Amino acid sequence: MSQVTDSELDNLLNDAGLALDEAAPAAAQDNPTPRQDLSFFGKIPVNLTLEVASTEISLKELMEVDASSVIVLDKLAGEPLDLKVNGALFAKAEVVVMNGNYGLRVLELCGAGLDDLAR
Repeated sequence: MSQVTDSELDNLLNDAGLALDEAAPAAAQDNPTPRQDLSFFGKIPVNLTLEVASTEISLKELMEVDASSVIVLDKLAGEPLDLKVNGALFAKAEVVVMNGNYGLRVLELCGAGLDDLAR
């Protein structure tokens, strides 16, 4: 693994629009929460999962499960499903079919955005 010098790191941050300059532009001072350009991070892969529902059962009940068993879950049919990014709740969604493939229609975004996913 090669060592990155301070000047190379500064160049990378500047190229990505993430410079940590102490002197902020006047427009940024007027807006207390300026939007950062996150395009630099756009190629980072994340794990997207759809959680249908869950339930808690005893180990005894689990040991009695066979091929014909039905396990009742904690969500009613038709309720929005949880869409998670790296295990953190991101949105509520419903399953749709598009051209023979399953898809997700996002119904509601949950949380304030990417900051919530880092926790």
